[in-house]
Amino acid sequence: MSTLTGTTRFERNPATREEKWVKWTLLTLSLSFFILFLILPLVSVFFEALRRGWEVYLLSITEETALAAIRLTLLIAFISVPLNLVFGVSAAWLIAKHDFRGKQLLTTFIDLPFSISPVIVGLMYVLIFGANGWFGAWLLEHNIRIIFAVPGIVLATIFVTFPFVARELIPLMQAQGRDEEEAAIVLGANGWQTFWYVTLPNIKWGLLYGVILSNARAMGEFGAVSVVSGKIRGQTNTMPLHVEILYNEYNFAAAFAVASLLAMLALFTLIIKTWVEHRASHPAAAHLLPPEINPLSIQKSTT
Repeated sequence: MSTLTGTTRFERNPATREEKWVKWTLLTLSLSFFILFLILPLVSVFFEALRRGWEVYLLSITEETALAAIRLTLLIAFISVPLNLVFGVSAAWLIAKHDFRGKQLLTTFIDLPFSISPVIVGLMYVLIFGANGWFGAWLLEHNIRIIFAVPGIVLATIFVTFPFVARELIPLMQAQGRDEEEAAIVLGANGWQTFWYVTLPNIKWGLLYGVILSNARAMGEFGAVSVVSGKIRGQTNTMPLHVEILYNEYNFAAAFAVASLLAMLALFTLIIKTWVEHRASHPAAAHLLPPEINPLSIQKSTT
């Protein structure tokens, strides 16, 4: 009995097949890398932010230009993330649930922001909407500002963040297949009912995960926003741009204070992300669907 138990434990944990010195070496290397490249830089940000005391810290994050940068960062995320949510769900639904020509091409285009430098993204928008760009003369004639204004920042942020939701949902929807949606339609559900009662409950954790990643990138984006914003203090500076300006002015206390806010936002995002992963790996009971569009009712009726 003990031999069988030992064998079972051995099979359940293949890592025990390695020598102890191998495991401890890997563990030491991993922890060293983690502490040196992740923990220490993060601790140093908070240490430098609070080095001159709470009074200087609070003053640095509550002065007018800092508050303007915080408001703009939250505004950009508030606009870009819902738009990415709509696009991501639509694209994932189209790719995973339908067959059409150009499907692979569309999937490739969704990955495009991952392969283009954010600085190049900003330059593309300047080329199109800048004063000397393709539509620059028309925009100036109608007194419309995109570059060096909030619309340009929103466009650049949407471009660099829109793959996150779609890329989380596409493989999830493809793995789930189309059986439940087809069953709901056969039972008389329309497209909206099918999505709301069948598809959405199945993808809710993947959807939330993609939104979290998109939001984190939107608040922390620097390259593309730096090009299209013009870095106008108090008007087009997001938090990352404000940190750069303060650091270049040798105002280190204020720079690290604002940077610590970004770090706290990142940690908060990480906590939510971990919670979502935990819930996704231990799903709760299935949603109760209306009987007329519940695919489970098909199995009951057929049996």
